[in-house]
Amino acid sequence: MDLLTALVDKGLRRELPTRDEALAVLATPDDELLDVVAAAGRVRRRWFGRRVKLNYLVNLKSGLCPEDCSYCSQRLGSRADILKYTWLKPDQAADAARAGVAGGAKRVCLVASGRGPTDRDVDRVSKTIEAIKDQNEDVEVCACLGLLSGGQAERLRAAGADAYNHNLNTSEATYGDITTTHTYADRVDTVRQAQAAGLSACSGLIAGMGESDEDLVDVVFGLRALDPDSVPVNFLIPFEGTPLAKEWNLTPQRCLRILAMVRFVCPDVEVRLAGGREVHLRTMQPLALHLANSIFLGDYLTSEGQAGQADLDMIADAGFEVEGAQTRTLPEHRAAADCGSHVPGQAGCATGCGGHEGGVCGSHEPAVTVPAAQTVPDGEKAPGVRTDLVAVRRRGAGTDLPPNA
Repeated sequence: MDLLTALVDKGLRRELPTRDEALAVLATPDDELLDVVAAAGRVRRRWFGRRVKLNYLVNLKSGLCPEDCSYCSQRLGSRADILKYTWLKPDQAADAARAGVAGGAKRVCLVASGRGPTDRDVDRVSKTIEAIKDQNEDVEVCACLGLLSGGQAERLRAAGADAYNHNLNTSEATYGDITTTHTYADRVDTVRQAQAAGLSACSGLIAGMGESDEDLVDVVFGLRALDPDSVPVNFLIPFEGTPLAKEWNLTPQRCLRILAMVRFVCPDVEVRLAGGREVHLRTMQPLALHLANSIFLGDYLTSEGQAGQADLDMIADAGFEVEGAQTRTLPEHRAAADCGSHVPGQAGCATGCGGHEGGVCGSHEPAVTVPAAQTVPDGEKAPGVRTDLVAVRRRGAGTDLPPNA
């Protein structure tokens, strides 16, 4: 297929596809899906071989959030029956992190619900980072605390944080339909603050919220313009008790096409298979490893993932290997660049997912018209809906039960 040949060539050269090409990937028929996976898999292997990086989430503070993000079980007004607790103590968080590291996780992601941290919260998280690093100095620590204000990113970096996560989630044009208590621009600003402080930026998306193909391409092109080092691809978990509980729009095939599109647009970036993979990819998860080079091990923030050992077995059975703690994740040309001091247009800056300030390079032909995702009428369920796979987390952080790792 000419489209896939062109996309592989561009991916191997770290060139941005056109919007038409990205949209065409999402519009490919199921009969050509394995060809799409194979093509994107060539790009993935060029930059990451057959390595899979493991990440482990620790939910430092669950629920009790004043923001109204429609997709989130921790949102203001959520009726989802999730765990709710305030800040874990540093030793509690370090104990939870230890389980993930013992299971093979190379990065620990410290997450707290809320609009953004206070200075006191930053102090708390700094002590937690220090406690984790005391136990294992080689582990990467990524903080995800919401919107940052002046100097907070620098303080987290000084405490030993390696990265900061703040997802764009959806396109700028539709962001106001999902969240009203902050803006898309607020999120972009926080990612840039993290980069300016020298933190590795982690920023991704959520698919399956009723968005169109154009929205998906818009947010991924927006991510490329920001140049994060890692791009988590989440698939909506439609929790009962949230506004998007009836949005069951994804099939395993569509999830694979979305992952392939992200890989083509961000060829040499850590693409992470994140929340919702068990719910929507189901038995096709191993195919996704040919597209993503990073996954979360075990449970998520408020939902349970498949057993940690099942993740490890899946990786081995699919012919991949867990990335070791001493192995550099990013290709040398990205790892050598100081992400906190990028200047648009300079050598080593516009690699991978584009320059920070320079906008999106490449062609801007008119978008291909494709059908928008179909939503599910009230009271009905889409074909293939598996509500039995949405399991609220009842173990690990914030409980007396051992974690899944």
